Amino acid sequence: MTPADHITTAFGALRANKLRSILTTLGVIIGVASVIVMAAVGSGAQKRVEDLIKSIGTNLLNISPGSSRLGGRHSGANTALPFSDADVAALLGGIPEATGVTGLVGTNATAVNGNANWVTSISGVQESFPDIQDWPIVEGRFFAAAEVHARAKVAVLGASVARQLFGGASPVGQQIRINKVPFRVIGVFLERGQTPFGHDRDDLIAVPITTARSRLVGRGVTVPNEVQRILFKIDDGADLTDVQNRVTALLRARRHLAPGAEDNFSVRNYAEIIQARTATQRTLGWLLGATAAVSLIVGGIGIMNIMLVSVTERTREIGLRIAVGARPRDIMIQFLMESVALCLMGGVIGLMIGLVGAAFAAMIADWPIIIGSGIVFVALMSSVVVGVIFGYVPARRAARLNPIEALRHE
Repeated sequence: MTPADHITTAFGALRANKLRSILTTLGVIIGVASVIVMAAVGSGAQKRVEDLIKSIGTNLLNISPGSSRLGGRHSGANTALPFSDADVAALLGGIPEATGVTGLVGTNATAVNGNANWVTSISGVQESFPDIQDWPIVEGRFFAAAEVHARAKVAVLGASVARQLFGGASPVGQQIRINKVPFRVIGVFLERGQTPFGHDRDDLIAVPITTARSRLVGRGVTVPNEVQRILFKIDDGADLTDVQNRVTALLRARRHLAPGAEDNFSVRNYAEIIQARTATQRTLGWLLGATAAVSLIVGGIGIMNIMLVSVTERTREIGLRIAVGARPRDIMIQFLMESVALCLMGGVIGLMIGLVGAAFAAMIADWPIIIGSGIVFVALMSSVVVGVIFGYVPARRAARLNPIEALRHE
């Protein structure tokens, strides 16, 4: 028999039992679909993490007060002694690798333009903020050091705020009110969209830190020139861990912490956060991969079981084929082809279901669908391998049947 004859015979046998064939392939369908979804979810998530790295940068430290301690009990984060402008200056002058440092004070407030109003995040920052965040101004300009020193009432809008307050019109040169305080809009940030954590980075207004402290934040002054948070950017080629340790040592000295005492501030490395998130996604990928492998094995066992039943049901047919000249090798190839055809059919169906599932997952998670041709090939080849491995025993059993006993079988 030619290979074409074997294929025709195999598919003819499967068509004779359509429902059983489809039910038999369920395990393979689930396994292949899991592989496709796993690859799409993993690749899409990795792409989003790479975008996050580009937008935030791995050479940025986020420094904030820790929790205060009173009577043996810890309060919440950011309740310890805040920082000051002097701490910002000390970091900029004391760490040679520093390329930019800015203090930050923030609050939520209502911004108003005519009849339009929008509750947004107000960030009081210094003039170095756009360079530290690698955040270009697409319209107008950012405020200068002189405006920070003079407590100027100027503002730079995020793209989302600009849309909400001005629609499609240019906001530069217009006046808005923030908590009833008039501000002149001098610039608009480049639109950056949402983070993978669902936060809209464009929903903010940047104002001079001195103006925010005197006109908007409205909290009791704990230290002169209070700073709620510090953003610290270093050279790309610097050793981030070494710099982080020296920043910690400098701040411990400035905050007069005794040796061995617990830090009352935190220095967070964005690269570590991103690496932890990547590790979590890798773990989920392995779990999905294990699910796919188990599904393929279960599907293979089901196919072996059905093929063994098929050999028993078709014993007389096998005897007739041998009697008219079919060789044991032909019988073995025929049943192997049936097993492979079952798995390949399940693989194709699983591939289509996996593509739909991947598209749905990408839509829910709001990340791109990335499915390489390599993973499609691996998924389909896995189903073929399962067909060969689990179809071998039934095919071997069929090939070894005694033709005389097979013809006598009822």
